[in-house]
Amino acid sequence: MSRTLHPFNGGIHPDDHKAESSAGLIQAMPLLARYVVPLSQHIGAPARPLVTAGDTVLKGQMIGAPEGYVSVGVHAPTSGRVIAVEPRPTPHPSGLYDLAVVIEADGEDRAVEFQPVPWRELDASSLRNRLREMGLAGLGGAVFPSYIKLNPGRSAVHTLILNAAECEPWITCDDRLMRERAAQVLEGAEVMRTLLGAAAILVGIEDNKPEAAQALRAAAAANTEVVAVPTLYPSGAAKQLTRLLTGIEVPSGGRSTDAGIQVFNAGTAYALWRALALGEPMISRIVTCTGHVARPGNWEVRLGAPVADLLAAAGGTLEGCSGEIVGGPMMGFELMDRAAPVTKAVNCILAKSPALFPAKPAALPCIRCGACARACPADLQPFEMYWFSRVRDFGKAQGYSLFDCIECGCCSHVCPSHIPLVDYFRFAKSEIWERERDKTASDEARRRHEFKTFRLEREKKEKAEKFAKAAEASKAKAEGAGAGDDPDAAKKKAILEAALARAAKAREGVTPKNTENLPPAVQREIAEIDARREQAEPPSDVNHG
Repeated sequence: MSRTLHPFNGGIHPDDHKAESSAGLIQAMPLLARYVVPLSQHIGAPARPLVTAGDTVLKGQMIGAPEGYVSVGVHAPTSGRVIAVEPRPTPHPSGLYDLAVVIEADGEDRAVEFQPVPWRELDASSLRNRLREMGLAGLGGAVFPSYIKLNPGRSAVHTLILNAAECEPWITCDDRLMRERAAQVLEGAEVMRTLLGAAAILVGIEDNKPEAAQALRAAAAANTEVVAVPTLYPSGAAKQLTRLLTGIEVPSGGRSTDAGIQVFNAGTAYALWRALALGEPMISRIVTCTGHVARPGNWEVRLGAPVADLLAAAGGTLEGCSGEIVGGPMMGFELMDRAAPVTKAVNCILAKSPALFPAKPAALPCIRCGACARACPADLQPFEMYWFSRVRDFGKAQGYSLFDCIECGCCSHVCPSHIPLVDYFRFAKSEIWERERDKTASDEARRRHEFKTFRLEREKKEKAEKFAKAAEASKAKAEGAGAGDDPDAAKKKAILEAALARAAKAREGVTPKNTENLPPAVQREIAEIDARREQAEPPSDVNHG
């Protein structure tokens, strides 16, 4: 019995252009003379470099260790010598440089000893940590560390969805992978299901991939159902595919695991199988190279291979090439530098030409026709989000669920005014994130200042209390000291009292003589003091005039 589907609202039918690259088998790229391996190839913290210039490395050797919780390892794609650890261009919309390990290949391609991982003998935590060290990250777009997604935590996951839709135009790397290696893809998915504690696997695949669907059904186990879904962009988005297959709506701001579902890409499942069955860390991936090139197709590319070399493997770009897109035309971005390497996030290099990608007309004012809202698969109102993003009223833009936008590009595609709506939404999100970071930093600085003030006041109070206690102790000691207890103290006290008495009598014109009751030693000292005073004082009848 066929599964009942639950269509989502919106979506579009752009020309898919998949036949150009899907006909041929996956090809292995030849070994290159140099690889540039960025230490940041996933969402989260970049890996910490473990090598320096001059070190020799082997294929599969870890050259970047996970740093922090959201991070995975990075490995050498071949054997050779590290010639630099320095910033290099990366495939990123910003075009900024990032820290990378540059390896000069020795041509021998010597590898560390790969050992299959006996995953059934390991507990779930140990297995996830092994996958973290082996660099496993999602290959479907977000590049989120897989070991985190494989930890259900307190959520009870009952269904694993394997995303095989590959709805983005031009891209066919998952299609070819499933045609040629369906059994390995599903074996990797079975490990995922076991780690998550899910009961079943649902494979969602668009109906424009009949060969891949047939290969998956032939390899599927009893707990795995392969479901063909209508070809509609963006049916491969996680929330949309979840609704399509199960009817479950992931709430705004929520995750699919809140509804007992976890979603993984088919390429990620294959990479996991490769890591466990072969003991090989993630050092390669399948990439589509298509568009305005001589031989469109799919290549198994080692991570760190420059895009220029991949284009050369596809026969080079044809005359009139006007640039390259990383990813597909809907969610991809312009490649700034062909020297940038292939990373875990790169699933397609699409060469452009004026015929394939005509120049976009100038944007016109929004006429509030509502076409963008009708096409939005997330049920948003893009024209409202656009207006408030444009005038930098980010609070109101958020009020229209800005962060539920999956940036699929459907709104921009159908806009009759040719407004690049998604660019505005990305801008607004980045501004909000930046303000949140600034606010967080400001709050942290304020907390540090308040604590410092509290600490200084506390130390001042403690010091005052300490001095007060010391003064009280000294006073108590002085008052409690008796003449019989300390002869010197009694002697000094008697001399002081006698001196005070003489001073008082002197003011009255009388010299004290009654010292018979004082100790002999004190009497002698008083006599000596009086004698010295009399010698120092002039006679009272001397005329000073």
